[in-house]
Amino acid sequence: MATIEKRKLDDGTISYRVKIRLKGHAPENATFSRLTDAREWVQKTEAEIKAGRHFGASKRHTLNELIDSYESSPRHKELKSAREMRTRLGWWRKHYGDKLLQDITPAIVAKGRDKLNDEFLTVRRRGDDGSVSLVPLEKKRSGPTTNRFLAALSSACSYGVKELGWLDRNPVERVSKPKENKGRVRFLDDEELPRFLAACRRHPDLYLAVLLSLTTGGRQSEIMGLRWGQIDLKSGRATLYAGTTKNNDARVLPLVGEAFALLQDRSKVRSLTDDRIFPPTRLAKKSNSLHLRTPFITALNEAGIKDFHWHDLRHTCASYLMMNGVGHLEISKILGHKTMAMVSRYSHLAPGRVSDIGNALAQKMGVM
Repeated sequence: MATIEKRKLDDGTISYRVKIRLKGHAPENATFSRLTDAREWVQKTEAEIKAGRHFGASKRHTLNELIDSYESSPRHKELKSAREMRTRLGWWRKHYGDKLLQDITPAIVAKGRDKLNDEFLTVRRRGDDGSVSLVPLEKKRSGPTTNRFLAALSSACSYGVKELGWLDRNPVERVSKPKENKGRVRFLDDEELPRFLAACRRHPDLYLAVLLSLTTGGRQSEIMGLRWGQIDLKSGRATLYAGTTKNNDARVLPLVGEAFALLQDRSKVRSLTDDRIFPPTRLAKKSNSLHLRTPFITALNEAGIKDFHWHDLRHTCASYLMMNGVGHLEISKILGHKTMAMVSRYSHLAPGRVSDIGNALAQKMGVM
């Protein structure tokens, strides 16, 4: 629906202010000195909106303005990955920030995708004079990493479509993405696990954190961020509240075995002024928790374990659960996976489970 309002200006001239409001679309406004021009604009604009060819606000706002609005929104600030998102959006700012939104087409996004794939990674190095510079590495950005940059831009554009009405459609949706790598499955086998745990024992904080990771499947941030208020020593459970996990869903972690016993001992000598289970050292006051990277690497080296990361402790937990016959659904609940696809990567570790299910079915049907 369009309305045309006739106005008389201070200098005596006449102007016509036009407003177009169509359901499901952002309102459009324009001012003309002639009534015929105003009517022609209404007819043309309404036709373009209905045909999906009208850019409207995208002609008036740049990508920088969209990213500014998105980064200042509660939707962005509530993200756990807000810092990483800001870095990735900074790349799009640098290369295409001055472009109008109408010019951020799928072709431009695809061009950016290819540029991301062809770029060599850099690392910050401090020189002898104390200056910090970016040094290129002989390694290009991977496809999955490029996808994270595309996802950041897509989130901003989606905000522009749904919240601001600056875009009619998200251009990133029509761009093909590089293939994702198959999920990494690296876990400690029956020979590696005891060697690694023996090496960790020398560092009490590391040993407890590793045991909690292995027995609960918790992410490193979830384990290191635990506070005593989340621990129920009577029932042997730790509660991860909504908003503290990667997917923002609440989850309960089981406290069992030696990890539970060590937590009980630690609770008797805990600080009265700091409720964190792994508080940072006095030299790292700005940190949220204790840094264990150095002792972790030391323990790996002492145990002779190669190609292993902290997150692989989570894989180790899932792998042992699968090999002991725990079902996919139960594993997804314990680890906090939202999709079964994340759990399916461990299926090959329990091939005998398929036979067990088949035998149980045949027995039930009486055809054994």
